Amino acid sequence: MELRHLKYFLAVAEELNFTKAAEKLFISQPPLSRQIIELEEEIQARLFNRNNKKVELTEAGKYFEKEVRVLFQNLEHITAKTKKIAENISGEFRIAYISSIYSSVISELIKHLKEQFPYVNFKLFEISTTKQISALEQGKIDLGIIRSPVKSPKIKSQLWFQDGFSVVYNRNLIQINSEKEVPNLKDETFVFFNKDYAPHYHEVLLELCAFYGFTPKVVHESNNINSIVQLVKNGLGISIVPSNIAKNNHDSEIGFIELKKVNLFTDVSLITSKEDDSEITRAAVDFLLHFSKK
Repeated sequence: MELRHLKYFLAVAEELNFTKAAEKLFISQPPLSRQIIELEEEIQARLFNRNNKKVELTEAGKYFEKEVRVLFQNLEHITAKTKKIAENISGEFRIAYISSIYSSVISELIKHLKEQFPYVNFKLFEISTTKQISALEQGKIDLGIIRSPVKSPKIKSQLWFQDGFSVVYNRNLIQINSEKEVPNLKDETFVFFNKDYAPHYHEVLLELCAFYGFTPKVVHESNNINSIVQLVKNGLGISIVPSNIAKNNHDSEIGFIELKKVNLFTDVSLITSKEDDSEITRAAVDFLLHFSKK
């Protein structure tokens, strides 16, 4: 049995007239009749009752027509999926992000993309800015979420949002009620990002402290924003973190003071390869840009 046999059968089943079915298929009637006979012989079932006046489907023919139509629908689905794979709409999409991006945003992104691209296997990586840039240049990730700046001729960067800064402290150990009291923290122990892990961000934190008139006594370092907040909660020091982390933290033991007087911000950017113009990359970037405006 060949696919053409099934196509010919459906044409006759629709027209219930061999002459009209042959015209629809752009073949002559004798070959069409011969193909139907071959099909009936192969499945050992009579599909049509035919005489000089009319053509009718037998009960077996009605069942066969129903199942063949389902078969062709499945074939269309398989073809569409194959096409998506060929167009890189299916397969694997790798997203990297820095730890200071709130995880709920990433969850919403994956949920959104899964609805549009159900055959894609999404992979998430928490990686520093410098390593993301290198990974994107080498084709190891498809989308990165970093803190600027970006200096690479291979990468396209789009500003996602500007983030301010906030002091984070343990409410049970530190008494601070407003930004004007920040200079009083000069003798406190600080927990910072590792300088080698996020050099630009580290420099910005030092500038912030200088603005308030002191050099921070950095005793503990970490490469993860959540670990920094946890160290603060455990009483090992205070820190300065992006304000979006402060706005999304609801731990009653943790206090935040936003630093509004200083005109320093950190740019959070979306990075992709300049050569990447895929549908899924555009969908991911568009969603995040729209999300930031909510």
